[in-house]
Amino acid sequence: MISKKMKYALKALIEIVNKEDELISANMIAQRANIPIKFLEQILNELRKGRIVNSKKGSVGGYYMLRDPKITTLADIYRLIEGPIALLPCASLNYYERCTDCPSEDSCQVHHAVVQIRNESLKILERVSLEEFSKNNF
Repeated sequence: MISKKMKYALKALIEIVNKEDELISANMIAQRANIPIKFLEQILNELRKGRIVNSKKGSVGGYYMLRDPKITTLADIYRLIEGPIALLPCASLNYYERCTDCPSEDSCQVHHAVVQIRNESLKILERVSLEEFSKNNF
């Protein structure tokens, strides 16, 4: 299950991507995507720090894609907003931590199952670009 934060990040990014070369204000995104503005501002700040979007200030300011949505994958967004894709730290590629309750990962059935789940999830998340996702074209 994805968090509400991730869901809102995806909804906000769809609004920004669909505006193409135009700026879109946080208020407009909040209104169109039905996201509480304070929560949206936090999410947009994370997306800005992660160099996915950028913003221009002023009366005609707003948000725009900094990173090309054709090469930005759902895995990129997921890792930025949620962190690890794996369900357990012992199965994570980027945030690996050995389990303290397992004498051996090689003999742990849970570890093997979670690695398979991670691999399949990762295939999908890395295959779908933000552009494809925003157009429901995958």
